[in-house]
Amino acid sequence: MIARIIAWSARNVLLVLFATAVTVAAEVWSLRTLPIDAIADLSDAQVNVLTEYPGQAPQVVEDQVTYPLTSAMLTVPLSRVVRGVSFFGISFVYVISEDGVDPYWARSRVPEYLSLAALRSLQDWVMRFAISRADGVSEVACVGGFVKQYSITVDPVRMRAFGITRSEIDKAVGARNMDSGGRTVELSEFEFVARGCGYLGGIADLEIVPIRAVGGVPVLMRDVAR
Repeated sequence: MIARIIAWSARNVLLVLFATAVTVAAEVWSLRTLPIDAIADLSDAQVNVLTEYPGQAPQVVEDQVTYPLTSAMLTVPLSRVVRGVSFFGISFVYVISEDGVDPYWARSRVPEYLSLAALRSLQDWVMRFAISRADGVSEVACVGGFVKQYSITVDPVRMRAFGITRSEIDKAVGARNMDSGGRTVELSEFEFVARGCGYLGGIADLEIVPIRAVGGVPVLMRDVAR
């Protein structure tokens, strides 16, 4: 078989040269027009939201940053997977879109839904996302109800008795409602993170917030307010 091909090629030199020239021209044209990347990007269309919260523990970052942002990103159009990761002082939210979605289109959608991140309890965290994923629903408007909050009602008589002002109470609540970052301590080739836990988690924590010391005895929030 090979011998016959060689013999036929020797008898038809011009035809072989013409076929060779056409093949080379086609290869050169393909190399110039074929969209080939030197390093092909086979990953999905993904948008990463990075938020820095310096000095805060992973649990605080999860509660105050990662969870609200992840919940808001669940309703981004054509989003397939939404993941959130919390570290010490930093939060990552990954929004992975469906196959074929233009990356620039996905990047423009994420900032739109970042501005819609709410802080209401059941309606904002559970019902709204389930309803938004239903067919034919484009938006869920949260109207009415009360945003969950804690109210401190001060007693003017007790405040006057202890000599405490309203600004002292505001300052005490703001100063105690946060975690303080420390440093890492290396021990036996392990690193331990030292931090101060002061994030208020409920009414019981608010009641024991110290305002000032009178005669060496601390005056707590429950002593002058409810």
